[in-house]
Amino acid sequence: MTIDDQLNKLDWDTLAGNIHNDGFVVLEKLIGYNDCDEIASLYQQDIHFRKTIQMARYRFGSGEYKYLKYPLPQLVQSLREGLYPHLVPIANEWMKAYKEEIVYPPALSDFLKQCHEKDQTRPTPLLLTYKKGDYNTLHQDLYGAIYFPMQAVVFLDEPGSDYTGGEFVLIEQKPRMQSKSIVLAPKKGDAVILTTHSRPVNGTRGHYKAAMKHGVSPLHSGHRKTLGIIFHDAI
Repeated sequence: MTIDDQLNKLDWDTLAGNIHNDGFVVLEKLIGYNDCDEIASLYQQDIHFRKTIQMARYRFGSGEYKYLKYPLPQLVQSLREGLYPHLVPIANEWMKAYKEEIVYPPALSDFLKQCHEKDQTRPTPLLLTYKKGDYNTLHQDLYGAIYFPMQAVVFLDEPGSDYTGGEFVLIEQKPRMQSKSIVLAPKKGDAVILTTHSRPVNGTRGHYKAAMKHGVSPLHSGHRKTLGIIFHDAI
């Protein structure tokens, strides 16, 4: 089954409702174990990457990640191209709620043209790796004036057997309220769709922005790899 086949069989009306209400949703078993291993194996092949980041150097936490370069590996490209059109209707609803004159085009290629016109030309999909004691501080993946309001994280290892700890942490902040924390432990092959910056929440005076950040708690043992799929390119 292709990535498109897998995505097309999902109940996107229900998934969209979860994203609207919670700012995230878990897509269970989006890709198979063999695909996970294929993506993870890319990490040792420098030909696929444009830049390596040591998190500690920038106080992003502890661990390492690498940005993929164009052309993206086919499986990563298929995931990026396949997910985007399913998320566009949600993104455009959010822009209407914010009363912003932003309309995301239905195809990823057209959205990337908009990025490139603003000098955002560097690809942003990335592979991240963690070992015992590594973690990732709370952050948002914004790389320029143009950004897509959702992104995806695909989990390439099995919690409990390949590693312990290393939970995926989301923090949502609503104005004048205490922050809400969400802790997830997706399984190998699962993907999390999450808010890149904020989501609209209906209040007494219309919609307001509930900001979200994400990170990774410290690993207790083993190794953990994930694929980050960000739809906008970087400046």
